[in-house]
Amino acid sequence: MGINGRRPWPRFAGSNHGRNPVKISLFVLSLSIAAAPAAAQSLAIDPHVDLPKSAAAPGWSGKTDPTSQFDLDRARAGGLAAAAIALFVPQGTRDASTLAKAQAELRARDGAIHAIVERNPALAVFARSPADVRHAAASGKFAVIESFLNAWPLGNDLDQFDYWYGRGVRILGFVHAGNNQFADSSRPALQFGDTPGENGGLSPLGKAAVRRLNDLGVLIDVSQLSDAAFDQVLALSRAPVIASHSDVRGLVDNSRNLSDGQLDALKARGGVVAINAFSAYLRARSPETLAAVAALQREYGLKPGGAALSLGKQAEYDQRYHDIVGKEPRAGVADLVNAVDYAVKRIGIDHVALSSDFNHGGGVEGWADVGEGGNVTAELKRRGYSAGDIDKLWSGNVLRVWQAALDARDPAYRRAASRR
Repeated sequence: MGINGRRPWPRFAGSNHGRNPVKISLFVLSLSIAAAPAAAQSLAIDPHVDLPKSAAAPGWSGKTDPTSQFDLDRARAGGLAAAAIALFVPQGTRDASTLAKAQAELRARDGAIHAIVERNPALAVFARSPADVRHAAASGKFAVIESFLNAWPLGNDLDQFDYWYGRGVRILGFVHAGNNQFADSSRPALQFGDTPGENGGLSPLGKAAVRRLNDLGVLIDVSQLSDAAFDQVLALSRAPVIASHSDVRGLVDNSRNLSDGQLDALKARGGVVAINAFSAYLRARSPETLAAVAALQREYGLKPGGAALSLGKQAEYDQRYHDIVGKEPRAGVADLVNAVDYAVKRIGIDHVALSSDFNHGGGVEGWADVGEGGNVTAELKRRGYSAGDIDKLWSGNVLRVWQAALDARDPAYRRAASRR
């Protein structure tokens, strides 16, 4: 059975593989008539998945990859119908040489995302709208949505947003771990010499980028932003936004998590928070771990606005940091649903979704890869969530907020852009 407690999606359009053709026709019809997100029957969408390291290998296709938490085979088995796969390059020092390397890596990773579709045409399609996702499900194919996290490699050129929109990007977050030229991060990178709040939230370039993304119809992702940048995006955006991989500060006091005030603001603007299966944001780290991290930072002389570490020291620090935090016990599905419960109680079922952050630290006991999503559904059912509630959490709310971003785009801007 799949994520929603129903059968996984069919193999592909036009092939019954021994199944009753009448039943398959009825299944496809039930999907095709799902005009409203609330009626998104048998759809499950993960709005934030990363590429695995193996995606850099020649010939990688994403079909079968035991080294990854995501592949098409396990997505089919687990009933996952679509995923936003992040075009992501980690933040680096803000110099021309490092930026050029990041831009080359960005192009390579974009190629890997497109390869999932190009090398599996019978299994997957590219989705550029909620309608595309529904059509893919009706035809029995997995929908690949391209998202973008950390706009640093785009430089200072707003037209880069147009280029990547043309490549298929439909969800975009400005920052990751570290400030950049667009915005401040909830986690300034001390190893790069970041100063908290150096942009005052959004920079002038970041504010202009909000308008450009609205004009294009791209859904803005507010996960990872500093509190000030989060507030400014919501104030400036004429479309609702998504926090595609965030948890709640009311349970774990971490700057990466959303405060009650931020949750309330997200609801007021019609937005959605996708509760994230990232252990460190679902279970508070022990005092011993926090003390060890603080000692490590002192050892490397890390402080706000301090000198950036050399590349070798950055890699060494990163390895030692992850060795420390990796000893913490992992959260489980119950912890994930605790955060869902908190968010639903605070802002209502229509503003909450689910995400994994697979291949970049995500995954909890019981939902360790895309094949195990049914365990999340089972826990939701155990706590009394209805079938309609679960459909909203797995897909309906994401589709709604994405459609709202598309509806808010400026058609006049698109016509002008096409004449460039």
